[in-house]
Amino acid sequence: MRGVLIGVVGAVAVVGVAAAVAVPEAKEWYDGRHEQTSSYATGKDAKEERESVPRWLPDDASSVEYAMRTTGGERILKATLHDGRLPAPCEPLDGKGAPDPEISASWFPSGTASGAKGRCGSYYVALKDHTLYAWQTNDDWVDGNRRSGQ
Repeated sequence: MRGVLIGVVGAVAVVGVAAAVAVPEAKEWYDGRHEQTSSYATGKDAKEERESVPRWLPDDASSVEYAMRTTGGERILKATLHDGRLPAPCEPLDGKGAPDPEISASWFPSGTASGAKGRCGSYYVALKDHTLYAWQTNDDWVDGNRRSGQ
């Protein structure tokens, strides 16, 4: 009986270790499966190709990088702005600060939220030199759709 008990405990330990390794890898695979990343030469190209790219992005923006989650409204965007200023429809941030983006990409630096300068629609925006970084959280996407009646 003692041998059976030791065998069962050993089997449970092996299954537990396997689950501890497999579950995080499965979550990463699942999350990554629902993300899409695209690159475009200009803002105009990005908006023509993908309806979810924000309309406030200037047509003449260049080197556009865009990532989105297909299961919600999480978005990140990077673009070069020739004039180095936030697009006209953007407004200064209301002092509440900005949440961190909910998705990531190698071209979107961590800590960007601490440099947020404004809001462009439902996106938070930061500007470093001529590079615009913008991100939308799922909650802001849901709120924006609710307000627009979609």
